[in-house]
Amino acid sequence: MKARAVEAGAEALVIACDTDVALDGKALGKPQGEVEAREYLDRMSGRAHTVLSGLVVLEGGEERSGLERTSVVFKELSEDEKMRYVRFGEWRGRSGGYAIQTLGSTLVERVEGSVSNVVGLPVGLLAELAPALFDRP
Repeated sequence: MKARAVEAGAEALVIACDTDVALDGKALGKPQGEVEAREYLDRMSGRAHTVLSGLVVLEGGEERSGLERTSVVFKELSEDEKMRYVRFGEWRGRSGGYAIQTLGSTLVERVEGSVSNVVGLPVGLLAELAPALFDRP
């Protein structure tokens, strides 16, 4: 829907991606405030969750799509780490309430799969769906 909502010419390239975090088989979405952001950290501390990104490429009337899955394991978080992260505010507007590319990286023990997926754009999947983007002239 995001890709089709873009008004572009027939020859335009449109890339749309949506990412969410799932824990215990349920999407977390974006926390609505500090209390919920803290709750997300409590729930994910010491556990694995899945980052899912749906990617659509529209080009010349053709649609290609794919789904990327990455497992992220949070370390066991101390109360101080949770409070610091919530105060930092990086959780705002973020699926799962964290951003791995900045202070959120301190929450993570390990990533199994695509790190770019966790950041929000699965580059490997994009290369599969639109290989011409990565061809050198």
